[in-house]
Formats: sequence, C-alpha cells, structure tokens
Amino acid sequence: MDKLEHIFELQKGFQDKLRRERNLGDISMEQWLQKQTLAMISELAELLEEVNFKWWKNPHELNRQNIHEELSDILHFFIAMCIESGMTADDLYQVYLGKNKENHMRQDGQSQKHGYETGLQA
Repeated sequence: MDKLEHIFELQKGFQDKLRRERNLGDISMEQWLQKQTLAMISELAELLEEVNFKWWKNPHELNRQNIHEELSDILHFFIAMCIESGMTADDLYQVYLGKNKENHMRQDGQSQKHGYETGLQA
C-alpha cells in the first residue's frame, strides 16, 4: 500500500473511533474542520516553541525528536481535514502536483495570476 494512502487509512480509523467514543457523530463538516483547524494552530504554536521563535529569550538546543513529533501532530490534523472534506490520498496527490507546478510557474514569472511577476521571464 502507498504510504500516503496508509496514513489516510489510519487517520480514518482514528477519526471513526473519536466520533464513536467521544460522541462526535453529529458534528457537521464545518464544525469538524473548525475544530481541526484550531487543533492544528495549537500544534503549530507548539512547533514554534521548539524552534526558538522568541528572539527575546535565550535559545535552547533544538530537539529534532520533538520537532518531528509536532510535525506529525500537524499532519494528523491536516489529514483529518482532508478526509472530512471528502479528499482522498490520490486527490491530495493530484491537487499537490497541480499546485506545485503553479508555484514553480509563479517563481519563474510564468503564472497567469497577477502579482507573481519576477522579471526573470525567459
């Protein structure tokens, strides 16, 4: 099985368990996405703490294991939102490919979207 598909499968099982065991079966997609977004913001704040963003404090040594765990937590919530919105692993992959191509075009000054001109056009 593809690794991304496996992650989606594991997350779907976890979400089903949460809905069942935490009585979340009646939560709408909108409410679920709001909750997942807030949870992801919380995890992003925890990641910020790990990477010394507070310039007014003495920096601490980076702990890669903690950074990796925070990134994994963020991924959990992100995949949960994908699933809730009806996006499959393949859908995410396809959208990512398109967006990645567009991002390269933007940086190369070849995008049709206004505001990305770089003067580096071939």
